[in-house]
Amino acid sequence: MKRSPALTEMSLTCMGAAGTVTGSRHLIEADGRRILLDCGMFQGRRDVRTRNWDPFPVAPRSIDNVVLSHAHMDHSGYVPRLIRDGYAGEILCSPPTIDLCGILLPDSGYLQERDAEYANRKKFSRHEPALPLYTEDEAEASMESFRAVEFGVETDIGHGAQLKLRRAGHILGAATVTLKWHDRTIAFSGDLGRYDDPILFDPEPIGHADYLLLESTYGNRLHQQGDASEVLAEIVERTTARGGTVVIPSFAVGRAQLLTYYLWKLKKAGRLRAVPVYLDSPMAINASAILRHHFGDHRISPEDAQEIGDMVNYVRDTEDSKALTVDKMPKVIISASGMATGGRILHHLKSYAPDPRNTIVISGFQAPGTPGATLVAGTDELRIHGRNVPIQAEVEEISMLSAHADSNELMRWLRGFKKPPRKTFLVHGEPASSRALRERIERELGWSCETPGHLDRFML
Repeated sequence: MKRSPALTEMSLTCMGAAGTVTGSRHLIEADGRRILLDCGMFQGRRDVRTRNWDPFPVAPRSIDNVVLSHAHMDHSGYVPRLIRDGYAGEILCSPPTIDLCGILLPDSGYLQERDAEYANRKKFSRHEPALPLYTEDEAEASMESFRAVEFGVETDIGHGAQLKLRRAGHILGAATVTLKWHDRTIAFSGDLGRYDDPILFDPEPIGHADYLLLESTYGNRLHQQGDASEVLAEIVERTTARGGTVVIPSFAVGRAQLLTYYLWKLKKAGRLRAVPVYLDSPMAINASAILRHHFGDHRISPEDAQEIGDMVNYVRDTEDSKALTVDKMPKVIISASGMATGGRILHHLKSYAPDPRNTIVISGFQAPGTPGATLVAGTDELRIHGRNVPIQAEVEEISMLSAHADSNELMRWLRGFKKPPRKTFLVHGEPASSRALRERIERELGWSCETPGHLDRFML
């Protein structure tokens, strides 16, 4: 009797986004080769953020390929540091992801340089001197390593590995990853988006995988039901009627474009006619321009994109942004960052949060320990730029604007598999969220699941 050849030994090590929602990094090893799925930066709580400064768990030069699911910093933001420390291979991702990383990564380097300079000047850093994780120049240089992989095309990436990207929704260019290597198929969800999103296409089913890495950000939650634009309209109308301003901390990529889309639809329908809308984020403005370069990757027509651009007041100059903080006329300000961890939004919160006529709208996931999460929890004050700012403005959360699939949508996507994977690993979620999703998958689908901890290693 002829024996089947032995399978090559293969392993998975979860080097990030395991037991937490940030720092997505998953290493597949086989036959002396290494492929890294995502190369994200840790964000949120200090004890999690400090992992960015730990030596990478394996020598960067020993990694053969890096595949990015999408451009958000918790999935791509460590790339320049990995290259600085010796990685010499390609960064494989969709064409829109390359364009978005081209603005996100240099901006990240610039902010880190600025923060390090400020810490040295004020002498409050634990390190002497404070240093950036990487510089703007290093981030710019890292873009030379990026290589585009088209959606839906099985691509040979060397060493016998085949890569296929499918649309994931979530943000422009976001992909699920399927890796065929040594007679096994490993699938990675990246971040899954919403079904019936007005801008992005639905997450595509994969159908088959021997092993699945699945995000679980909202594994224990369901988003609000209803019309997001109507909820937003009611908030804006209520706030401006009492002479207030609506301030929206927003992710520059994805959320800012969705918010401006809804506000455009409302104005087009005759609502909010006299209320000006300001997009106060150069990065969000640049990301909106990239949307117009990839019309085949989303639902918005060129004509509608032009109308949206005409409706929004773009604020690039710092002095113009400062003028907004003292302008008492009713308006809507959309500004980064989405979790209020930095950027121009902090200046707007300092100005507008103490006034009960105003409203702060939280429109997406807030990592534990961030100012955004503190606002959602109902805090009376927020520490901004070294002083306590009273929160007397109304605070509203619109979870239906989230770009992440909720528990029901995650289950809907899983039902697209023709048979269960041998093992499903729940990553990119806080422990309670991952645990709840694991119990639901086991109960409703009967699949075998794991919830990895940081640096846990599994044989595949």
